[in-house]
Amino acid sequence: MKILICDDHKIVRDGLRQILHQLSDVSVISEAGSGDELLEQLKNDNFNIVLLDISLPDKNGLEVLQSVKTKWPATNVLMLSMHPQEQYAKRALTLGASGYLTKDTASDELLIAVQRVSKGGKYISQSLAENLAIHLAKDNKLQDHEILSGREFEIMIKLANGKSLQDIAAELFISNKTVSTYRSRIMEKMEFHKNTELTRYCIEKNLI
Repeated sequence: MKILICDDHKIVRDGLRQILHQLSDVSVISEAGSGDELLEQLKNDNFNIVLLDISLPDKNGLEVLQSVKTKWPATNVLMLSMHPQEQYAKRALTLGASGYLTKDTASDELLIAVQRVSKGGKYISQSLAENLAIHLAKDNKLQDHEILSGREFEIMIKLANGKSLQDIAAELFISNKTVSTYRSRIMEKMEFHKNTELTRYCIEKNLI
């Protein structure tokens, strides 16, 4: 089994590597510190499993996940996040992730998750499964932000974090006008008029 760890914190990569060395059938463990570095490594080598952090310095992990599943659909992606919210897990699994782990439970669940994913299965923690079940039981209809496309959701989070249109355009390699168009769509779908309303919503829903 060949595993690629993508996280921008070396201490996290070292910790995950140490845990993964307990698996006897792991032959290669490589590392990437950014989304671009991860995609570059995948161009040059095949990996069975990618451990992918959602919060990366250059790209949103969900955007990287989409790229991986589009270009290398056979690669299993296990998402890692500081965000325990079921909102991120649902979107990651919808985009093709094979599993979702929060970093505070990774030390206990990583080996089980990797073994299950390597056999073609899916993995989410028991606590997250319970949260998802409760969430679905409470609300069978889509929440407002769940009607957004993947790119709209990503830009909404950046806007809610206070990033300017210029900053977002530079990060996503698109024009300011395109970002402005996305913002207009987001505001229309969410029925908001100001960024402060967007930020308040994201805080209330634990999205940031």
